[in-house]
Amino acid sequence: MWSPPVLFAHRGARANAVENTLEAFQLAKRLGATGIETDAWITRDGEVVLDHDGHARFFPRRWIAEVDRADLKAHIPTLDEYYEALGTELPLSIDIKNPEVFDAAVDVARRHGAVDRLWICHPDLDRLIDWRDRAPDCHLVNSTSLEKLPVSAEKRAAELAANRIEAVNLRHGEWTGGLTTLFHRFDVLCFGWDAQHERQIARLIDQGIDAVYGDYVDRLVAVEATFR
Repeated sequence: MWSPPVLFAHRGARANAVENTLEAFQLAKRLGATGIETDAWITRDGEVVLDHDGHARFFPRRWIAEVDRADLKAHIPTLDEYYEALGTELPLSIDIKNPEVFDAAVDVARRHGAVDRLWICHPDLDRLIDWRDRAPDCHLVNSTSLEKLPVSAEKRAAELAANRIEAVNLRHGEWTGGLTTLFHRFDVLCFGWDAQHERQIARLIDQGIDAVYGDYVDRLVAVEATFR
């Protein structure tokens, strides 16, 4: 339903820079990414920060939620700093593992006037349904796998549509042309992640995918250009 598909730079241009840093996000934008992907956590003093695994990298290990923003490594940016450095025009996909981050992340996006370009990803449908009621102005994505679905793909598509969850995100190898057609029939967008090689990216685009996540922004951009 989206043509061309959004090219989400996974954790920024992580193939060429330190992931989830402002440098990686800025490089991804310069290379032509049309969306940015990251992970969000919240510190003890309430700052939304962008990091993959949520560990503060101390010894012994401590969770980001257990420390203040000032205690973190300098390369870990806040969501506010992301918007100040990157602006708000690119769609931002945030993988949220700690549900406590959701409200704070949405509030930051609203403050920057970017909530309509915010895509929140989570595997649990019930959690997404709760978030839809709390934040009708942001976009929600069910990140899952076919083997983890307790129902058929068609049933899940119907559930997502009924609860206004806009997209489903599956690993690249799970998608087929028939599956994208099925979800599109319910007006649910189809996102494919971990597409690292040209053949994987091309296969997804050929199947009618709406967004592709990958580490190699140059490959995403080059392959997508061949479909124009």
